[in-house]
Amino acid sequence: MDILKKIQNHREDQERLKWEGTLADYLELLKKRPYLAQSAHSRVYSMIKHKGVNEREDGVKTYKFFENDLYGLDEALERLVEEYFHPAARRLDVKKRILLLMGPVSGGKSTLVSLLKRGLEQYTLTDEGAVYAIKGCPMHEDPLHLIPPHLRGDFEQEYGIRIEGNLSPLNTMKLETEYGGRIEDVQVERIFFSEDKRTGIGTFSPSDPKSQDIADLTGSIDFSTIAEYGSESDPRAYRFDGELNKANRGIMEFQEMLKCDEKFLWHLLSLTQEGNFKAGRFALISADELIVAHTNESEYRSFIANKKNEALHSRMIVMPVPYNLKLSEEERIYKKMINESDIKDVHIAPHTLRIAAMFTVLTRLKESNRGSINLLKKLYLYDGQDVEGYSDADVLELKKEFSDEGMGGIDPRYVINRISSTIIKKEMTAINALDVLRSLKDGLDSHASISKDDKERYMNFISIARKEYDEIAKKEVQKAFVYSYEESAKTLMENYLDNVEAYCNKSKLHDPLTGEEMHPDEKLMRSIEEQIGISENAKKAFREEILIRISAYARKGRKFDYQSHERLREAIQKKLFADLKDVVKITTSSKTPDEQQLKKINEVVATLIDEYGYNPISANELLRYVGSLLNR
Repeated sequence: MDILKKIQNHREDQERLKWEGTLADYLELLKKRPYLAQSAHSRVYSMIKHKGVNEREDGVKTYKFFENDLYGLDEALERLVEEYFHPAARRLDVKKRILLLMGPVSGGKSTLVSLLKRGLEQYTLTDEGAVYAIKGCPMHEDPLHLIPPHLRGDFEQEYGIRIEGNLSPLNTMKLETEYGGRIEDVQVERIFFSEDKRTGIGTFSPSDPKSQDIADLTGSIDFSTIAEYGSESDPRAYRFDGELNKANRGIMEFQEMLKCDEKFLWHLLSLTQEGNFKAGRFALISADELIVAHTNESEYRSFIANKKNEALHSRMIVMPVPYNLKLSEEERIYKKMINESDIKDVHIAPHTLRIAAMFTVLTRLKESNRGSINLLKKLYLYDGQDVEGYSDADVLELKKEFSDEGMGGIDPRYVINRISSTIIKKEMTAINALDVLRSLKDGLDSHASISKDDKERYMNFISIARKEYDEIAKKEVQKAFVYSYEESAKTLMENYLDNVEAYCNKSKLHDPLTGEEMHPDEKLMRSIEEQIGISENAKKAFREEILIRISAYARKGRKFDYQSHERLREAIQKKLFADLKDVVKITTSSKTPDEQQLKKINEVVATLIDEYGYNPISANELLRYVGSLLNR
């Protein structure tokens, strides 16, 4: 009954939002809420801004409207909003352009358009996004088109609203026949955009050029009514039900636009430039809609190479939508795709999707001309991670190096397909990074669009991802082997800090058991510092830096702890791991572990399950794999 109750509540909410009145009543609404008269482009921009805008540390704007569905495309989305939607909303010339999203397959173009369409449907249910139209009009026409052209200047002075477009043939006739020319009495209603109900949202997809009719775009004559109305030029004998008619006031998606027959594309010329199109035996019909199309790069290059397409091309704003180039965002893409599938109940071991994402992003990156940086370092820099010797300025320079970076490489669907194939074929209930890398490798042979050279590169990327996983796996097991890892790390750090303080202050320590004075333990300090490459000459500066950080924390009333200094934390971890390496090696590789070893293995498995997200199968597989690595 819960879901039925929710359906009933939704129906009641819809009923409460309905509104009907005369044009005079609508004008009263406009005095209080002039934003109701916004254009289609302005409505889309307002919808995006309505959800909220944030700004990253590097100055890139991020929009909450997209954040749960599109990952790693912040720069492309900022450009789309600020270079197209924003100026179009302000009635600048880009409003007269078709928006063409151009990018590789499975890069997010269709998802982006779908988000805009679904978003508009929801936005028109809000007070800010409310849309009003002449009642009963098949094109949901703007009521302000009823204002005669000679009075529109006066109207703009009084209301601050500029009117664009002319009254349609059908409503021109109705105004005379049903209302006797009294525009103030014309009925107006609130409408709600819906792609399913073909209100304010249209979608056109090309089919066989020989069978597809232009009527799919602009409507058609209703031959059954010609006898009644006597003429094909009577608007009552015409069906205003083409996609351009129905998308009026909202958004029109042109799928695979560049595959369309030319006769369909030419209709867009006057629509984009003049805001009208030709249909039947009528004068030009006004329409206010955002036209968005999408294509891949090869089709786009073929299109612009044809001189006959120059006029249409000049009326396009091309927005590149590249693949995501951020490792962590690619991982989020896979998680989202898996959660939407029927394989979401299969256990995926930690780091599996991250390693898959590493391979995928590597295939999309381009080798920098700066010889000191390899693709792996570039991958980590793009993901916002610290790479020694490089700064944020280096990242900006790297991004400027190739304007088309991300327009090629492996797409997310390939990775998900390989994961799915592995699970289905082997009827696996748990998979790990090695399973996925193996499947990705096997799939390259059957990937028809991959050249021989690309295949060799991709095989190398699989090897790189495998090496990175080896390091992650060893660290994961080593951490699990440390009994009460955090306590051990804190104890070691406190010991180190006591010695550093004594060293910097040129003082001595007291033995906790005997009370005897001791010199700072240089061997202990160096054994930790060497883990992160602190040289003998640099040790004094590093220790003084630690002491200064402790003092700064103390002045602010904060406690300096294990997490307070990133490099020191890394050094402590590596020191603990180094001390435990032999124990890990012996325990994981023993075919017949003794009682003590078996106890330790069980403890490690429990830690991997409880603390790190493994299940019994993946935890034991990880231990066996790390044991083989340490014995090589």
